[in-house]
Amino acid sequence: MDRFDGIPEQALDWHRGGKGAVLATVTQTWGSAPRRVGSQLAVSGEGEIEGSVSGGCVEGAVIVEALEALEDGKRRELEFGVSDEDAFAVGLACGGTIRILVEPVGAALPEDVLAALVTARADRQAVAYVVDLDSGACRLERDGYETRFRMDRSGFEEDGRTFVAIHNPPLRLVVVGAVHIAQALLPMARIAGYDPVLIDPREAFGSEARFPGERILHDWPDEAVEALGLDGRTALVLLTHDPKLDDPALERSLRAGVFYIGALGSTRTHAKRVDRLTQAGFTEAEIARIHGPIGLDIGAAGPAEIAVSILAEMTRVLRQGA
Repeated sequence: MDRFDGIPEQALDWHRGGKGAVLATVTQTWGSAPRRVGSQLAVSGEGEIEGSVSGGCVEGAVIVEALEALEDGKRRELEFGVSDEDAFAVGLACGGTIRILVEPVGAALPEDVLAALVTARADRQAVAYVVDLDSGACRLERDGYETRFRMDRSGFEEDGRTFVAIHNPPLRLVVVGAVHIAQALLPMARIAGYDPVLIDPREAFGSEARFPGERILHDWPDEAVEALGLDGRTALVLLTHDPKLDDPALERSLRAGVFYIGALGSTRTHAKRVDRLTQAGFTEAEIARIHGPIGLDIGAAGPAEIAVSILAEMTRVLRQGA
């Protein structure tokens, strides 16, 4: 199952349940701030919390401000300096400064806007929450912030008063081929924040014994990726070496907008793959989206190191572009 932090969802539940709710969002950081821009904390009118904006350094003060904002219904901008001592307590070497936006649900943050955000998240639709801190106007946008969506980067626009909070679907890794590399790659990817799915019609390979606790689909790869749905938050990794298994999934993914496609094999193997795809009608630009041989060239030896190289390449493409 895809994993969300569940913070906007919790805030909406508290609000609709009559408790009242406030969303606090990190809008800017300087120095060694504990949480990245876009991190959120939900606070109920009864003082319950979900999430974090500082790793524990200033949550108490934010909760007090949130409860006061719930009373007057007004949006607040807060700024805190995290001391070196407090920073060390949450695992940082030195302190920093964070700016936090506090929005009471149903007032500064309209219920219908939050509900639409929750719906978009459930539907795996990338959406940006845009708020003008001078006028108080807020809205959801699905277009116009392509770079922010790709980089998963919330922040202020150039005017310094328009804040854009990016809500992307969870990262997902689809691996075709239940081989030794996959045994190392799937748990690594989960640690890095991906929801991995393993596809292999060969049940002897894709077994619970070899992949304990993993989501395994024993369908043919083209059918499996079609059922899963491919999008801009999905990485596809092909590890079988077998064109009968790899190529159908590859053909589905090349025009599906996934952010990363990687295929195992030597330079010679990849050249043959390119020939097959060219004959199937794919353009040079489409085929060029495939990372093959897969992974960064770090001199990897053995399944675990190859898995590291693959995850590193996925991260580079995700954060810096192809």
